[in-house]
Amino acid sequence: MVSEDLPGAQLGGLARHVVTLASALREAGHYVDIMGRADRAHAGSAAEIGFGGRFIPGFDVRRVGWKEAQLGFFNPAKRPWFAARVARAISMLAGDYDVVHYHGHLPLIGGYVDPALNFVQTRHDQGSECVTHLRFKDGAVCEELSARACAGCAHAAPGLLRTALSSHAVSRYRAGTARAFARHKTIFVSDFLRRQFLRTLPDADLSRARVIHNFIDCRRLARQAAGAGKPVAGQVLVAGRIDVGKGFGEFLAATQGRLPAGTTVLLVGDGPLRAGLEARYASAQVRFLGWRANPEVAALTAASHVCVVPSVWEEPCGTTILEALALGRPCLALARGGNPELSVYASTPGQLGLAPSMAGLAGLLLNELARPALAQPLPAASGMDVFLALPKILECYAH
Repeated sequence: MVSEDLPGAQLGGLARHVVTLASALREAGHYVDIMGRADRAHAGSAAEIGFGGRFIPGFDVRRVGWKEAQLGFFNPAKRPWFAARVARAISMLAGDYDVVHYHGHLPLIGGYVDPALNFVQTRHDQGSECVTHLRFKDGAVCEELSARACAGCAHAAPGLLRTALSSHAVSRYRAGTARAFARHKTIFVSDFLRRQFLRTLPDADLSRARVIHNFIDCRRLARQAAGAGKPVAGQVLVAGRIDVGKGFGEFLAATQGRLPAGTTVLLVGDGPLRAGLEARYASAQVRFLGWRANPEVAALTAASHVCVVPSVWEEPCGTTILEALALGRPCLALARGGNPELSVYASTPGQLGLAPSMAGLAGLLLNELARPALAQPLPAASGMDVFLALPKILECYAH
């Protein structure tokens, strides 16, 4: 396994996906190492991320010296340079492994490793065609397909020269990604991501690509939530990084003054927008808990009346949604991105409530709070469980 999101004391969804898959493969009898960033590595890196195997410091991808923000354009050489750097680290050790599985933000890497290498990459975000990875601009989902339009994400008023440079950088990036997908196997974590890439590059060869949804370790999640007790009536959990696109501010604005008496909204997570939102919205009904470790988040999820994932950007395949569904809790989100695909994992009709807008999401929440906070039995086995997904992963490795 290879990822530039590892190691770290606080793991995002992608990083947790890698550790979950690597740990499940080890439990199934396979030998697995994880390679990640050398500039973050230390003797306790494996233990820090909750991995029982070996962590290998492989590469340094600190983003220094490119000055894209100061210069106001995307540098055509930057992302290929980093991709080649990670590919070199992979190539130095690849001969010792049957499979190299990359999870990260540099889809170009597949074009820099040996075509004969059994190389697989999983795409977790819209970074296959968008250099900011989000396709989110000026507070809304970006629908632009032209590489020239991307210049506006590097500079508010790019002008002809900056537009030309950014356009070249994005076009080169997209073309390199398409070559990597044609050369090596690719897993998209939702069909939404696959369709989005083809919308931008309709002639891309995705004959070696397949869709395998995100997954979670249901057994571990159940153990973490075992002592949570019955759901607390009126407790609403919103967990995630408090950042642009995650919808925390929009959700709080939509529900302000509308929450019934006895409702408590718990916001779990940290990020650049936390301080401002906390200063504006914190109250007896709205509590900011900051970052919490996974076991505590699992317990809070299980003990909540309802969970809300208010992302206004297009979530590819939200792990937070999967965890809420696995713990038997109602979960509410916007009907965009990969969210609609996750309805297949609901254990009861309507467990995943999808709204067309934030106002609609607030309405769904009020309706849910008017119902009793009923405990639901955890499913004995679920398609979202990593051990049920393993055969699909191993089949991908083998062919």
